[in-house]
Amino acid sequence: MDQGPSATGDRAATWLARTAFVAAAAAIGLLVGVAGLRGIGLLAVGAAGAAAGVAGLWWFLARRGLRRLAAAAVTIAAPVTVVTLYVRAELLWLVLTCGALSLAAAAAGVVALRRTGRAEDARGSEVPPPLHPYLIMNPRSGGGKVQRCDLARKARALGAEVVLLDEVGTVDVAALARRAVRAGADLLGVAAGDGTQAAVAAVAVDNDLPFLVIPAGTRNHFAMDLGLDRADPASGLDALTNGVEIRTDVGLVDDRMFVNNASFGVYAALVQSPAYRDDKAGTALELLPDLLTAGHDPNLRLRAGQTLVSGPQAILVSNNPYAVNDVIGTGRRERLTDGVLGVLAVSANSASDAVRLMRGGRSKGLARCTTDEVVVDADTPWIPAGVDGEPVRLSTPVRCRIRPGALRVRVPRSRPDRRPRPPLDWRRLGRLAFPAGRRRP
Repeated sequence: MDQGPSATGDRAATWLARTAFVAAAAAIGLLVGVAGLRGIGLLAVGAAGAAAGVAGLWWFLARRGLRRLAAAAVTIAAPVTVVTLYVRAELLWLVLTCGALSLAAAAAGVVALRRTGRAEDARGSEVPPPLHPYLIMNPRSGGGKVQRCDLARKARALGAEVVLLDEVGTVDVAALARRAVRAGADLLGVAAGDGTQAAVAAVAVDNDLPFLVIPAGTRNHFAMDLGLDRADPASGLDALTNGVEIRTDVGLVDDRMFVNNASFGVYAALVQSPAYRDDKAGTALELLPDLLTAGHDPNLRLRAGQTLVSGPQAILVSNNPYAVNDVIGTGRRERLTDGVLGVLAVSANSASDAVRLMRGGRSKGLARCTTDEVVVDADTPWIPAGVDGEPVRLSTPVRCRIRPGALRVRVPRSRPDRRPRPPLDWRRLGRLAFPAGRRRP
């Protein structure tokens, strides 16, 4: 009897996995067949150009004045030089074709693995619609998505009480949420950024109420990991009438809750600047040279289980870990229900350190682990931090913990992105593409 490729027996996933291997083999075969030994040279030139580009970018961020201009020239010249060499060798078409095949292989592989991924987090529990939903909306978030998508009117038409922050003249969203609970709200929701979501979600946890996320912020990381349609914020309102309930973990940094992450070091120092909100790029270019050089203050220390790191430039503590190939925590978490904190500590004091980190391999400058408690300390009485993107100052030592299943989240029954997006694992893909055949008697 044929053994199925996955618990769900998804034959489409099997053929997608095989397509990934065919596309990868075609890329390699075409490179070797057309370029021969020169193919190794092509790969070496591309790798050298990429390394030079990353090194130039590091110098650009870590230097000022003429040295920054020189670094910008290196960053631009590296890929231009690589392309010029390919053109002179009349092999640019080959590189582009092999690159397209490689991208197709990766895309097919990720989709195949995703079709066999765990979806138990997404099914949720059957629940009746709320009787008194209360939604807080920030019209300024996400470039005006609340107004552009007509979210307030649509929510009121579904029976929700809606409060617009630009009308009430307050930024204490937690106080608004607590007042709503005392008035009888049986669901709390937010159409704003992740920081606002975390503040209201904390009130929902304290009162054991369901929480509704409407992706009306700029990045909407929490909504993405819940599988919500970030391109259509209004679709999140379907949870008011046709929703299910799932439970997710939350993180705590001291007594403050976060749904995404708490950061320390470089990024945390950036968000402390009053100018960062209005001019992120300009502020970063002004401050990064001081933040990225060795000997920066404060000198952080990390303890996470058996992992001890002294002097990292950046620490990211997340509510469940990010994908293994994400070294800066801007990607996706496969699940929000594993009951652990994800920990990343980055030390990159030179261009060579940056190149090793960007290659995604093992590096002495990158510490990664999962644990249920993290301690961040320093030689100063307080340190800057970013909690779901919001700037705060925390007394040292700072303790981060995980609260498994603490948040009840109301989500639409139908969501476009229900399965987790796994990293590309070629071993697992091979087992999926070529399962055991028929057993002979």
